[in-house]
Amino acid sequence: QVQLVESGGGLVQAGGSLRLSCAASGLTFSGYAMVWFRQAPGKEREFVACISWSATTDYADSVKGRFTISRDNAKNTVYLQMNSLKSEDTAVYYCAARSTGSCAYTPRQYNFWGQGTQVTVSS
Repeated sequence: QVQLVESGGGLVQAGGSLRLSCAASGLTFSGYAMVWFRQAPGKEREFVACISWSATTDYADSVKGRFTISRDNAKNTVYLQMNSLKSEDTAVYYCAARSTGSCAYTPRQYNFWGQGTQVTVSS
């Protein structure tokens, strides 16, 4: 049974930092592409960042230069380091896994999802 468990969300002031973690189990983690999406109230789920099985990364323009995605295959964990946070980064952040190993940019292309972690940035 595949499980993805996010942690690290919380309340932070604008300009601050948070690091999200997503621990995976029940899958061959090193072969999966891992992604972070986010969803703000009343909005669609949007792509944030992804990392392929070979550690190639890609980012949404809105977070480029502020967020960094990384993975530790020994720990079956993907991270999202978020710096210079803005109020518009407020959302529930979800990690997801894709078995083909390459990055994709729409939610329906991902096989497994975590339950999400709330990030709130106060201005």
